[in-house]
Amino acid sequence: MLAPRAGRREWIGLAVIALPCVVYAMDLTVLNLALPAISAELKPSSTQLLWIVDIYGFMVAGLLMTMGTLGDRIGRRRLLMIGAAAFGIASVVAAFSTSPEMLIAMRAVLGIAGATLAPSTLSLIRNMFGDSRERTVAIGVWISSYSVGGALGPVLGGALLEYFWWGSAFLVSVPVMALLLLVGPVLLPEYRDPKAGRLDLASAALSLLAILSIIDGVKRFAAGGTAWLAALTLLFGLALGWVFVRRQTRLAEPMIDTRLFGSRAFSAALATYTLASLLAFGVFIYVSQYLQLVLDMGPLEAGLWTMPFAFGFIAGSMLTPALVRRYPPARLIPAGFVGAAIGFALLAAAASVRAPWVLTVALVTYSLALAPVFTLATDLVVGNAPPERAGAASAISETGSELGGALGIALLGSVGAAVYGGVLNDALPAGLTAAGLAAAHSTLGAALDAARELGGGPGAAMAAAARDAFVASMQAAALVAGAVSLLVAWCVRRALARAPSAGRPK
Repeated sequence: MLAPRAGRREWIGLAVIALPCVVYAMDLTVLNLALPAISAELKPSSTQLLWIVDIYGFMVAGLLMTMGTLGDRIGRRRLLMIGAAAFGIASVVAAFSTSPEMLIAMRAVLGIAGATLAPSTLSLIRNMFGDSRERTVAIGVWISSYSVGGALGPVLGGALLEYFWWGSAFLVSVPVMALLLLVGPVLLPEYRDPKAGRLDLASAALSLLAILSIIDGVKRFAAGGTAWLAALTLLFGLALGWVFVRRQTRLAEPMIDTRLFGSRAFSAALATYTLASLLAFGVFIYVSQYLQLVLDMGPLEAGLWTMPFAFGFIAGSMLTPALVRRYPPARLIPAGFVGAAIGFALLAAAASVRAPWVLTVALVTYSLALAPVFTLATDLVVGNAPPERAGAASAISETGSELGGALGIALLGSVGAAVYGGVLNDALPAGLTAAGLAAAHSTLGAALDAARELGGGPGAAMAAAARDAFVASMQAAALVAGAVSLLVAWCVRRALARAPSAGRPK
């Protein structure tokens, strides 16, 4: 029996669904540009500044599964409207924050509201587009909306901060959320699981603490902090995750139906999505530092040079439906990872050339290659879940993406840090103080600050050595990412070839 085709209302509704996704991605990028102004006005401590940056992502990652399951129970459109209203209100309050504590609290509320957006929108797509080909197009648009937000964020944020105060960066989301609240109830249908029971609060607490602990442990490893504390935090999170899974198998109405993982296609697609996020985010952390600290660009100029990266994702996502009509996902996804490996190899070569256009070519190559991977893996995850469990399945996939991104930053960041330290040891000028050596080995930014304070020939030599060491670290991380991409391509090809429903999403 053929699934019903989508009509005009569904396609217009898709445009409405894309709105909060654009805002979500923009909110992740504009804050980085506003940090200097926030630091100057609110004068947060270094710890408070870290919380201002991290609390949003922490709350999103920790609450995705809870919100996805809640949407299945109370209605996906209703949850989306609640999240949009909370996001808009919190954005206004954050824009007029008068203390670091107030801004941290509002960023936490924004994270809670943001956690409703991805699972609600993706699960609505699962229900609105029953035809597999149309759903692939819709998911391509959904993924592209995040890329649009990521591209607009630095440019729009930089323009606003050029003429207005730092709070204007938060107000960008308000008119978009207001429009969503106005047209969403008219254009978006409501879906919920009619047999869903109550949300298990103990499971929600366990999932939140487990995800937060795992991500915090990974971040501690990436930051080069105390190894035993990072390991303890990570193990604590994994233990809570085990307790969470055990609890789900015993509940009559579990928060996450563990039977979803019995589908080979679902599990393979989820692992693919997580690994693609690991590679994409793990390498991209080097790009902004390279443009600003090695090539000496300002934030706005650096943002403009990275915009083609987002456009590569948009183009690749939009091309995916045409590609999937000719080739099955079991062939396209491995090919995407091979293409990404080529992009990472170009990135390694571009780092030593020190020409921004070469770097942009490398970024576009790997973003074009990975875009179909993200689109098809997401489609397989939601397509192989029952419609009544679409919210939970969407939340699982987005949690995998968050964990993959954190792991990528930690693993590839650790590779780069090891190479950076080793190269720097052989290149630093003699006679540096202990404080100068410590600064040089901490980060490239700290090394350049110390070099400016040192001044003269030794300062110039120290700055050159730090930049060369960073380039070497970026090359090493890109080459490791390329090797991992090829390995993943081989593994995914075997896994999806054995999965009976991986040829096409249901």
